[in-house]
Amino acid sequence: MTAAPAPAPASGQTVKIRPRARLAVLVGRTVAWASRVVRFGTGSVIGGRVSLLVDRNLLAELTGSRDVAIVSATNGKTTTTKLLSAALSSRQPVVSNWLGANMTPGIVAALAAANSTDTAVLEVDERWVDSVLRATNASTVVLLNLSRDQLDRTQEVRKLAEQWRNALTSTPPRTVIANADDPLVTWAALAAPSVTWIATGQEWTADAAGCPACSGRIDFVDTGWACTSCDLRRPRVDVFVEDDTISIAGRSFRSPLALPGRVNRVNAAFALAASSAMGTDLDAAFDALDNITEVAGRYRVADFNGTNIRLLLAKNPAGWHEALELLEGPSTPLVIAINARIADGHDPSWLWDVAYERVGNRLVIAIGERRHDLAVRFRYGNITHRVAESLEEALELVRQSPDFDPTVPVDVASNYTAFQDHLEKVGGVL
Repeated sequence: MTAAPAPAPASGQTVKIRPRARLAVLVGRTVAWASRVVRFGTGSVIGGRVSLLVDRNLLAELTGSRDVAIVSATNGKTTTTKLLSAALSSRQPVVSNWLGANMTPGIVAALAAANSTDTAVLEVDERWVDSVLRATNASTVVLLNLSRDQLDRTQEVRKLAEQWRNALTSTPPRTVIANADDPLVTWAALAAPSVTWIATGQEWTADAAGCPACSGRIDFVDTGWACTSCDLRRPRVDVFVEDDTISIAGRSFRSPLALPGRVNRVNAAFALAASSAMGTDLDAAFDALDNITEVAGRYRVADFNGTNIRLLLAKNPAGWHEALELLEGPSTPLVIAINARIADGHDPSWLWDVAYERVGNRLVIAIGERRHDLAVRFRYGNITHRVAESLEEALELVRQSPDFDPTVPVDVASNYTAFQDHLEKVGGVL
């Protein structure tokens, strides 16, 4: 299961790149700096775009002397990228774009700012896996899951699975770490020559009812699944995630992670498997994971106008299914925010596929640009709710509730752009 890392130049060693590539990096850095000066943004994406205009082959140039791992999924790729970066950092310098700029311009910008031989751990948008894999010849590919997201502009998930499969066929990496409980991911990963299979206990199956191989029906039974019309079925697994235990390479790691919930134990299992495949000691890798308490603002607890809040991100039905695990049980009020901007996808009809009833009898405050759509969903689910114009107004309603406990952070669960808005409010601009 563990493969030796590919030989690479020693850390800190200077690697020559073409003059055009050097110019592209310089121009991109200059534009990124100017963008930050005029407060246009962080500059990471626009700097990468300008660099690629100067040299369209820059990604290949910047990864030619590195060991590269790419991480992709609909949900969890940012967290897993951060965890894998931390695990690998226990033995070697690492460069990563884990803050979320996960298309080629953002990846180029991250690489251009680092030493040319640092190991690269790249978060890759699921639609960009093919092009990034071709450009980087990544030795390790981590594939977590595929589900519906951004419904107005992202193609059907079986088409994405087909793209992944074709990419792994045409540019086979040395090792693939894949989700054995997602039929779409499994079918794609079977094209790779070497796969480490992870038993994730994935509960969300609504997006994989149809077989990606033959269009037959996938039958989910207990912990297994199989197509009723062809031989596609759950493979034999190498890594298990059970309760608070991760079992890998004949060993079990029981120490609880700082990041909450089963979903983050799954993300940690992917990070451990990938870091092991890249030559990192498992004990050192796991110790590094224990130090991660938040990822790009996710799970951050912060003071907002005198009230402690905890920021949670959930972007689509599968993501909300996992997030609701953290929201079940308490009686304290919570805030849910939904926008429908370009980065979210303009179509919020997926709200009807989320089992918000799992929050129980607690008061829920709906905010965001699509708060009224959310309120209609709550009304039909018999969920006690109010509608507020802003986070400030929502927290005022929370404080007026008899169930408010000032010693417990108020959960604020949001989709992507609403989450970024709230992160900015608590001084967490990335």
